[in-house]
Amino acid sequence: MDIIPFNKPYMTGKELWYISQAHHAGQLAGDGNYTKKCHQWLETHTHSHKALLTHSCTAALEMSAILADLEPGDEVIMPSYTFVSTANAFVLRGAIPVFVDIRPDTLNLDENLVETAITHRTRAIVPVHYAVVGCEMDTLQHIATKHQLLLIEDAAQGLMSSYKGKPLGSFGDLTCFSFHETKNIIAGEGGALIINNPQFTESAEIIREKGTNRSQFFRGQVDKYTWIEKGSSYLPGELIAAFLYAQLEEAQQIITNRLKVWDYYHQLLEPVEKSGKLRRPIIPPDCQHNAHMYYILLEDLQTRTQLINYLKEQGINAVFHYVPLHSSPGGKHYGRVNGKMDHTNLLSDCLLRLPMFPELTTSQIEIIVGAVKSF
Repeated sequence: MDIIPFNKPYMTGKELWYISQAHHAGQLAGDGNYTKKCHQWLETHTHSHKALLTHSCTAALEMSAILADLEPGDEVIMPSYTFVSTANAFVLRGAIPVFVDIRPDTLNLDENLVETAITHRTRAIVPVHYAVVGCEMDTLQHIATKHQLLLIEDAAQGLMSSYKGKPLGSFGDLTCFSFHETKNIIAGEGGALIINNPQFTESAEIIREKGTNRSQFFRGQVDKYTWIEKGSSYLPGELIAAFLYAQLEEAQQIITNRLKVWDYYHQLLEPVEKSGKLRRPIIPPDCQHNAHMYYILLEDLQTRTQLINYLKEQGINAVFHYVPLHSSPGGKHYGRVNGKMDHTNLLSDCLLRLPMFPELTTSQIEIIVGAVKSF
C-alpha cells in the first residue's frame, strides 16, 4: 500500500546550486550575498522597512520580545490556539501571556475580546494568522494605537497571503515569519523578522548580532564594533540563505500549485459539508490565503480520533494541530486566561489537518477525500 505523507518538502532544483555558489565564494557565515538577496525579496514582497533573516521564527519572536523592552509582570495578549513559541518568546523576558478566545469562523484571535483583556501592564498584542487567513488587522491596529501597544504579527505560516489587499506581515510594528520544513517556503530551519516601525531597525540589528554594532561596522558607519546592549546569535548561516533564496525565487509558483490542491479539496468536500458531517475552512472575502493547510472540523474529539486512525489504516497520514496553550502545564504556570475559551476548547478538539503539499496529485486527493467520505 502506498503511503500518502502529511507533508513533503518541495524542492525547486536550484537549492544545491546556490549552496555550491555560496561555498565557492568562501562565505559560510551569515549576512553574505544570498542573505542580502533574501532581505531584498522580503522587503519588496511585504512592503516593509527592513527584513532580517533569523535562524527560526522562534528567534524572530524572541527578538520581538527583546525589542518590546518587556519587564517581569508585563502582559502580552495572544490566542491560546497557537504554537508554543508565540508565548515562550515573551515568557523568556518575564512577561505574562494573556490568552483570549478565537473566532469560530477563522479560528483567529477574536478582535472583539481584545480590549477586555487590556490592563495597565499590557504592552503588546500578538495576533496569529491561523491557516494563513488574516486576522482583522484594521481593528487590531486601531486598538493597538488607541492603547499605545505594540502590534506584533505572528505570521509564521503567512508569506504570500494578504488582508484587504495588503500582505500579511505589513501591519504590525514587527512581524515574524517561518521557513521551517513544514511551511510553504522553506529553508529546513529558518525565519525572518520584518520591521515596519523604523524606530526598531537599529536595535534589531544589534540584538541579532549578539548585542554588538557589527552591522554598522561592516557598513563603515563606525570604526570598530563593540558590545552595545543585550542580544544573542539570531543570524542564520549563508548556506541557509542560499537554500531559501532558491525557494523565494519560485514562491509564486509554489503558492499557485498549493492553491490548486487546496481548491480541489474544497470542491470535493463541499457535499460532505452539506450533509452536516464536517465543516470546511471559512475564508472571508477580504482575505487571500496561501494554501498552507487544509483542515476539516468534525463533530467531536472522539470522531476526530477515529477518523485519524481510519485514515492511517488506509495509508493516509492526517494530523490534529495545537494543544491550546492555556490548557498546557506551561500555559497554566506562566500565563493567564481572560474570559471564556469555549471556541478554543471546542475547535481544537475537532480540527483535523489533511495531507498538503504542492506535489499532491488529483488522484491522491480523490483517495483522501474518498476515505473521508467512506468513514
